Amino acid sequence: MSAVPGVDWRVVTATARLLTPAGPDLPRNEAAAAVADLRACAARATEAVAAASALPGPVDAAVLVVDREGWVQAASSMAEAMLGGVGQAPLVTLGERVGGRLAGAQLGAAFAFVGTRILGQFDPYSPQRRLLLVAPNIVAVERAMGVEPHGFRQWVCLHEETHRFQFGAAPWLAGHLLGLMAVVFDDSGADARRGLSLLSPGQASGVDEITAVMSLLEGHADVMMDAAGAGLVPQVTRLRAAVEARRDAPGWFQFLSRVLGLRAKREQYLHGATFCRAVIAAAGVEALNVAFTAPEALPTPAELHDPQRWLNRVPARVG
Repeated sequence: MSAVPGVDWRVVTATARLLTPAGPDLPRNEAAAAVADLRACAARATEAVAAASALPGPVDAAVLVVDREGWVQAASSMAEAMLGGVGQAPLVTLGERVGGRLAGAQLGAAFAFVGTRILGQFDPYSPQRRLLLVAPNIVAVERAMGVEPHGFRQWVCLHEETHRFQFGAAPWLAGHLLGLMAVVFDDSGADARRGLSLLSPGQASGVDEITAVMSLLEGHADVMMDAAGAGLVPQVTRLRAAVEARRDAPGWFQFLSRVLGLRAKREQYLHGATFCRAVIAAAGVEALNVAFTAPEALPTPAELHDPQRWLNRVPARVG
């Protein structure tokens, strides 16, 4: 039986809009220049990521430069599509509607928090696939870190563009993640009184697999943004050190952890980057790309911490 919580999505967006501050105040000409620069950086990132990653072309997606309110609206739409894909039921009874409003307020508050920090996000679940760049957050972070704006914007775009390549190379990936989410929300093996606060073995395994996939995606994007940035982005090493010192979790981890009620840790995506670097060092980027060929080629949670174990399991594919 599915334990997908009912959510009033109108309450999600209303709550998030109410609680999300607008972001840094920029003169109109500076705001327009930042938006134009981000669009140019996003266009330039495609060729650079293609060369660094050796993955096939990216999935088709609209590139949108948005403010925080725009991200909230997009995030709500994406979350609704995701939970609908794993069996969220409509709110019919009075109790369900009340519960849906409470859940909407909680999720909206979570989105308000994420919406002040997230720099960009690729959305493979909405009817129109989108790559979102959150302009006020990017400007706020570049100011806080004291880095050169254009280079930082290009670097962020390289990360988000890598996600487009990942889903382009693995057209099954979005559906696979939904399948894992369905496992997490399946409470047939759990005590119904516990909800998702205490997971059954099957649910816990689903959480571990989601974490492994997201670690791979974010770690791979981090490695590729650094590799693609060489020669394109000044001071990549300084940018990496500055970002690692300030961030708690990357976009996908923050978003999914809030939607699923999980706790994502910084170490989780660092494991993904370590795995990717180790595989590339041992067998090359083409070997790493095998992970995007089929669900069974993804590293397991144990293999994420033992790259050689993954390489030993996929020799035919790698060879």
